[in-house]
Amino acid sequence: MYIDFGDLPAYLRRIPRVERSGTLESVRGAALTVTGFGSSASVGDRVAIALASGRLAGEVVAFAGDRVTVMPEGRADGLSSGAKVVLVEAPSLYPCAAWLGRIVDGLGQPVDGGGPLPQGSTRMQLRNAAPPAFERRLMGERLETGLRALDCFIPLCRGQRMGVFAASGVGKSTLMGMLARFVAADVIVVGLIGERGREVREFLDVTLGDAARTRTVVVVATSDQPALARRRAAQATLTIAEWFRGQGKQVLCLLDSVTRLAHAQREIGLAAGEPATARSYTPSVFTELPALMERAGPGSGDEGDITGVFTVLVDGDDHDEPVADAVRGILDGHLVLDRKIGEAGRWPAINILRSVSRALPRCHSDEENRLLAQARRLLGAYDNMEEMIRLGAYRAGSDPLVDQAIETHPAFETLLRQGVDERSSATEAFAELARVLGTA
Repeated sequence: MYIDFGDLPAYLRRIPRVERSGTLESVRGAALTVTGFGSSASVGDRVAIALASGRLAGEVVAFAGDRVTVMPEGRADGLSSGAKVVLVEAPSLYPCAAWLGRIVDGLGQPVDGGGPLPQGSTRMQLRNAAPPAFERRLMGERLETGLRALDCFIPLCRGQRMGVFAASGVGKSTLMGMLARFVAADVIVVGLIGERGREVREFLDVTLGDAARTRTVVVVATSDQPALARRRAAQATLTIAEWFRGQGKQVLCLLDSVTRLAHAQREIGLAAGEPATARSYTPSVFTELPALMERAGPGSGDEGDITGVFTVLVDGDDHDEPVADAVRGILDGHLVLDRKIGEAGRWPAINILRSVSRALPRCHSDEENRLLAQARRLLGAYDNMEEMIRLGAYRAGSDPLVDQAIETHPAFETLLRQGVDERSSATEAFAELARVLGTA
């Protein structure tokens, strides 16, 4: 038989595998016990469980001797003792440039009704390891985000990984849409993990917009999908971003949200028999988070960079809860959205004093750092005396710094307020900041 070796990867993918099968022994909650695989099954393998109406997919999450624990990707209704369980090929992706503008799930299957999805020739594993630390470049030059608050106070650089910390309804999705529309990146990869189904369509059609969608790949796993599907969608988001980085592209990766990924991993960990720790999170949660987020960042050699923005949904406005606390220690900066600021009418509701970019001070010029330091002193002085100012207990002339902070406060509020379609360059933002400080 003649084989076109130019199409060898596609040919090899069509070769059938030797079938390895086992038997369903028991069902206990979200954990299925399977016997008969021997040493052929390992953690992370996918299986197909025979049902009267078809097959139910699942994943091996633990084993003990000959017994393998499987977590199903769906309801266990219809399963019976003795059902046949077959090992199937581990999930992997074959991204290509034709994926731009498309919406896929964690297996790389199209979910946008746009027809078959072209497949590339490079197989990409969902669980890739992060690049070795000493093979990476340093963070690159400052990226213009188009948002004055970020470009001046919390700058984002090429290859940086930034967290966005906020409670529900404080504008995370809107901020991500602004970044997707404004940031000058070659490719945008968006992961919507555990989102409400209604909000997925709203983010794509309204928040993201048609122009940004043409350079965007969106990976979706809604909140009603199994925990395995939600975790896999997060892994697929980084996998697709890695492929584009390998093509020399500057990639902006937006993942919303890390907290829902942690919830999914908690479900998987509990099914695997892990003990619950802080707020019932299992130890594997705090292993999965750095393993995923470290995959973003600068490339090496001729590769591009992945600039990552990861949102964290802080439970009950508690910014010290376990997931938020862990993520802060992994990323290169954090952006805090404050509900009180939003309720006061300033959007995006960024709390400047609680937000940090670890790209500073290197990414700013000396003059820009001088303006930033002066602005932070005034904002800090106003924040410390805000209650007394509102109560009328502060007497003008008591502190020259506070007097200046009160005088410049309205101008700062105007500077930090920005409409969702209002893009501002970094040059314009710093010029406005200089005018507010009276140094222009």
